[in-house]
Amino acid sequence: MKILPVKIYGEDVLRQTAGDVENIDGKLIDFADSLIRTLKYSNALGLAANQVGLAKRIYAVDMSYFDVVKPPIVIINPVVRELSGSAKAEEGCLSFPGLYLEIERPEKAVVTGLDRDGKEMIIEGTGLMARVLLHELDHLNGKLFIDHLSSLQRGLLKGKLKRIMSGERV
Repeated sequence: MKILPVKIYGEDVLRQTAGDVENIDGKLIDFADSLIRTLKYSNALGLAANQVGLAKRIYAVDMSYFDVVKPPIVIINPVVRELSGSAKAEEGCLSFPGLYLEIERPEKAVVTGLDRDGKEMIIEGTGLMARVLLHELDHLNGKLFIDHLSSLQRGLLKGKLKRIMSGERV
């Protein structure tokens, strides 16, 4: 297990649609362990594979934030099964250091996928948990949280986005 470098806004892999994981083998398990270690090291709630340079459909969520007895998990080939409600809340992203934006997302999400053993899992989240599940899934689809803003709002962020691309924290 190692800590992986997080890709910053402007790097091409963040805009790529991730491909399905075809095979859960030792190499993928090692990657999943490193993804979780990087998630914990970064004090993040979620981390998608393409944020660390691998365009595959896998992300990690720190479940211990929502329930202290639950460990962080990986979700392989996640699919949204149900969405409902709507709420605005502040979001941040490791690929946008220091940038926090108010984003509207569904209030509830049901996501299915595979766990690290290849067993089907169903995760139902409301509030912040739904937000994390959907934010990370957006990454796997090449979508960034700034894409939820209007073109006017994105335009107002141009200076900050340029600074992030040059390696600054805003």
